[in-house]
Amino acid sequence: MRLYVNIDHVATLREARKTDEPDPVRAAVMAELGGAEGITVHLREDRRHIQDRDVRILMETVRTGVNLEIAAEDEVVAITTELRPFQVTLVPERREEITTEGGLSLSTPDSRTRVRSATRRLQDAGIRVSLFVDPDEATLRHSADVGAEAVELHTGEYANARGEGRARELTRLQAAAVLGGEIGLAVHAGHGLTYENVIPLAALPEIEEVNIGHSIMARAILVGMERAVREMRDLLREAPLRVREPGGWVPPLGW
Repeated sequence: MRLYVNIDHVATLREARKTDEPDPVRAAVMAELGGAEGITVHLREDRRHIQDRDVRILMETVRTGVNLEIAAEDEVVAITTELRPFQVTLVPERREEITTEGGLSLSTPDSRTRVRSATRRLQDAGIRVSLFVDPDEATLRHSADVGAEAVELHTGEYANARGEGRARELTRLQAAAVLGGEIGLAVHAGHGLTYENVIPLAALPEIEEVNIGHSIMARAILVGMERAVREMRDLLREAPLRVREPGGWVPPLGW
């Protein structure tokens, strides 16, 4: 399972003082040294954290790959087709939200037309397109219909649930991942994943990539970026064995 590290919150801290530190580009270098297979940033329309300049410099310095999260809106799509990151993940975006709160809506013809148009523009520029979606059958089938090559399953409900509720959400994610593979989509996952809850998800063979930001950034404040990424990378590698071994994985308190 590939680990893409979201470094948005490095820029959030910088923008709190409108200064030049901490630098998300330096954070990306340290994340790669820790074993990240890619770097994720979200270029929001309101530019609340990551700025255009950040993305341009990251495109020149990241040695793995850049996954750029954007809304399916003309301005950011135009910027993205110029920059040509390895991958774009189309996400929903609302100005008043603290962070992305759910998957893309593809339930109406108009929403599918808008996402299909953005997807084609990006793919014509040679960019791989993923859609951030909730793990339900109809949305997955719509994702394939609009031409996406991959989906990132929204894991927020899994992360927020506890006990049997979390187990049910894990089953739901696995079913969605299996279906995604059957209809030709690469399957990624992300949102709310932490060192405490990632192991069962990382043991699902159908999911090939995770995007994790806040938990790694919080850990990095205490132990440093390189070590924080390496610790998460190790958990992902060990997850299948930990889940299979009798008694090998014990849910943390409150799981």
